[in-house]
Amino acid sequence: MTIIQSLIMGIVEGLTEFLPISSTAHLIFTGALLKIPSSEFLKSFEISIQLGAILAVAIIYFQRVIKNFGIVWKLAAAFIPTSIIGLVLYKVVKGFLMESYLIIAISLILGGIIIIMFEKSYGKKIVVEDKDDDLEAITYKQAIKLGVIQALAIIPGVSRAGATIIGGLALGIKRKAIVEFSFLLAIPTMLAATLLDIYKNPAFLNGGQLNIWIIGFVTSFITAIIGVKFLIKYVQKNNFVIFGWYRIILGLIVLVIILL
Repeated sequence: MTIIQSLIMGIVEGLTEFLPISSTAHLIFTGALLKIPSSEFLKSFEISIQLGAILAVAIIYFQRVIKNFGIVWKLAAAFIPTSIIGLVLYKVVKGFLMESYLIIAISLILGGIIIIMFEKSYGKKIVVEDKDDDLEAITYKQAIKLGVIQALAIIPGVSRAGATIIGGLALGIKRKAIVEFSFLLAIPTMLAATLLDIYKNPAFLNGGQLNIWIIGFVTSFITAIIGVKFLIKYVQKNNFVIFGWYRIILGLIVLVIILL
C-alpha cells in the first residue's frame, strides 16, 4: 500500500464510519478500485484505521460524557452482547465474509430496503424535536438491545451505524439521541475489534507499514470530525431515506460488476 492509497482510504473511512452506509464495505470497494493487493495487512488496516474516527468522537464528546458519567455504564451494557458475538464470529468474518463481494452487495441492498421501509412506515411517528438530555434518557434495557442489534454489523455491508440507528428508532429513541449513542458506542466496539485484530496479527504493523497506517489513522480522524458534525445537523431536519437509496444503488452496481 502506498502513501496516496492510505490517504484515500483514510478519507473514505472518516467520512463513512458514522453514516448508515457501511464504512467497511466502502473501504473494501475502495481498496479494490485502487488495486491494493489483498493481504492480511489490508484486512487489518481496514479494521484498525477506524480508530482514527473513534478518537474524533472521543474528543468531541469527552466533556459531555464526563459531566454525565452514567452514559458510560449504558455504553458498557450495550457493548457486552456485541463483544461476545464479535469474539465468537471473528474468524468467520475476517476469513470469509470480508472477502465476499456478493454478501456485501446483498447486505447493502437489504439494509437500504429496510431503511426506506422503516422510514416510510414508522419514521413519521417518531418525535424529532430533541433536547440535550435525550441521550441520557436511554435506558439500560434499550442499551442492551442496541448492543445485540449492533452485532448484526459484523456482516460487512450491514453498517454498524445503520443497524444501531434504525434499531434505536424502532425502540422509540429520538433521532439525535440514537445517532449520538451510536457515535459513542463505536468507541469501545471498534477499540476492542482493533485490539483483537492486533493480538491475532501482531506483525501487521511491522517495518514501513507503520507509517502507512499512521497516515490512514490521522486522515480518518480529521475527516471523521466533518462526518460527525454533518450527521448531527442532518438528522435534526431529515430522515435516512436518501442513505437507503444510496445503499441500494451501490449494492446493485457491485452486483452488476460481479455478474460481468
